[in-house]
Amino acid sequence: MLKKIMLFVLLLFSMVTLIGCSSGDYERRRDDSNTLYVGVVESSFPASFMPWLSRDGIAPTISSMLYSTLFAYDDETGGFLPSLAKEWYYVDKDGLPITTGDNHVDYERLQSDGLRRLLNPQNARFENYLTVKIVLDETATWSDGIPVTAEDVYYSLDIARNNYLSNHAGALAWTADLLHLYSSTGELQLQGVFTYDHGANENGYFISEAEKDQVIYIHVRGVLGAVTSLFTTILILPSHIWEPIVSRELQLNCREPNEAMLELYQNPVGSGPWLINTSQSGTSVIVFERREDYHLTAEDGSPLYKVDRIKFVLYQDVNVAIYAAMRGHIDILNSNISSNYVRLFEGREHLFLSVAEGTYVQTLVFNVNPEVSQQNPMRDLLADVNFRKAIALAIDSNELIDLVANGSAERMSAGLISASLTDFYNPNSDILNDPISQRVQEANLILDEMFPEKDSSGYRLMEDKRVSFNVLGHPGEIELISFLEIQLQKIGVEINYQAKGNSPETTYLWNSRFDMTIQGVVFSLVNVDIMLNAHFVALGRTSNYGRLRNTELSSRIEEMRTTLNLNRKYELIYELQPLIAEQYYKIPLYSTNVISIGRTDRYTGYVIEPGATLFNSTNLQTIEHVSRQGGNS
Repeated sequence: MLKKIMLFVLLLFSMVTLIGCSSGDYERRRDDSNTLYVGVVESSFPASFMPWLSRDGIAPTISSMLYSTLFAYDDETGGFLPSLAKEWYYVDKDGLPITTGDNHVDYERLQSDGLRRLLNPQNARFENYLTVKIVLDETATWSDGIPVTAEDVYYSLDIARNNYLSNHAGALAWTADLLHLYSSTGELQLQGVFTYDHGANENGYFISEAEKDQVIYIHVRGVLGAVTSLFTTILILPSHIWEPIVSRELQLNCREPNEAMLELYQNPVGSGPWLINTSQSGTSVIVFERREDYHLTAEDGSPLYKVDRIKFVLYQDVNVAIYAAMRGHIDILNSNISSNYVRLFEGREHLFLSVAEGTYVQTLVFNVNPEVSQQNPMRDLLADVNFRKAIALAIDSNELIDLVANGSAERMSAGLISASLTDFYNPNSDILNDPISQRVQEANLILDEMFPEKDSSGYRLMEDKRVSFNVLGHPGEIELISFLEIQLQKIGVEINYQAKGNSPETTYLWNSRFDMTIQGVVFSLVNVDIMLNAHFVALGRTSNYGRLRNTELSSRIEEMRTTLNLNRKYELIYELQPLIAEQYYKIPLYSTNVISIGRTDRYTGYVIEPGATLFNSTNLQTIEHVSRQGGNS
């Protein structure tokens, strides 16, 4: 590790000629305005800012600055904070809120007064559903000055469910529990979103003319977590901008946009707190300015966000970006930095080092149930839970943390729920915590029964063929896979790195063209209803890459999703963890910390947020600008 650091130091000094040569590169060091300079490490900046086009790189960050969701998730309470909407309720058949005296959900009444049934025309089955009332903030506006209305929400949810017009599979996933159903040819089969102008009163949901722009009713499946992705994931679109131009021939997510649609993509009209200054932006810089008319404010009435302008600066190499931060060309580096470099930052003047707890775990995923066309004798082995168990036993997470993550990571139990969630974590799911020597011995005993013969290199043989698999990964995961290769040599199983490429899901994962893959997994209370189903139950274009099918696990996940008894739901989350662990399907490797840096000579008051770099919404609300005269501006 010391050699890596010394090599990096030498590299930094060699980069003086790469940055800082032109007068513009020193702009930040001369700038006394309240402008936050943020370094971004990517191959290029997006040329389009339509929020549903890309989920890669900085694109989601940009989208969330320009556009807004209905609510924001409150990690401390598990509730929702206002965004475009200010209130929501489950309602009974008379449209009355199902709430307690302190305005929280009345879970005891929800089962009896809120749950109703309807016929799903797509599968001819009856389903339980809940009705949700949403009230928008009447002061919210689009950046062109037009108010945000219920019709914008209707349009956004409606087109998200209509792939015929949206051409966006992700939007279908985000709204999977919204019972607003379209056929593949764009025919509305079941209405589940209601406004004054879209049948609310006709369907028994009274909305007065005075409140018609603020009130929406929706039907969601009888799942407590159904509202979460609808409230916190879907960025609401301006219907007056998109509805006139979107058609079957010119879909929202358009592969060949015409000139008019390109103009909308590149000059976004959003409801978020920031505007793009297109005249000052280009291929290597994107400039944002705070909206003075943004409807959310701090408690004292001052602007919610404390920065006037944000300037994103593109770096195509992380080493150059780190050097830029250390030399004062940027305020924050919005990149998860390798732990190799932590010692470089410690104790340096005007440099704030953030080591935030990780919120996702790297896992090794097996292709346990490939499509028939992709089955072969080696992949058949992965269908055997005992074979998967042997591999899991041989993986030494502690060694991976020390050698790959340089100590900046944490173990995760095989139940894939973090121990930091103390009220929900089940220690019985940590079934891979015995001493590694004991586990390797147990793994070899299992495999000796299956494959007693080995070749001259010590690898096990199956009908004279080496037991060997490829592991899909990105270039940044080569080191991890190399150490896994060394660990699995101890049980006579060979693995080799295979590059994922640019589109691994469509190229390999969704059509079963892989043996094993590295996958990041995030399970938390905010996403457990959606993500457990997506990772362990649903087939097709989901996160269940290995197509696991386990009847008991599926039924327990469905029970957890559909119970309206909150205590029972939490019990099931607890009980599910050992069952997930015993599948030996997604083997936890480690949960990496998120390491980032910021400078304190122009901004102070940084807050470390779990799973985030220093460039996050909390810091934009809390940091203070320090002028060159030494005072706070």
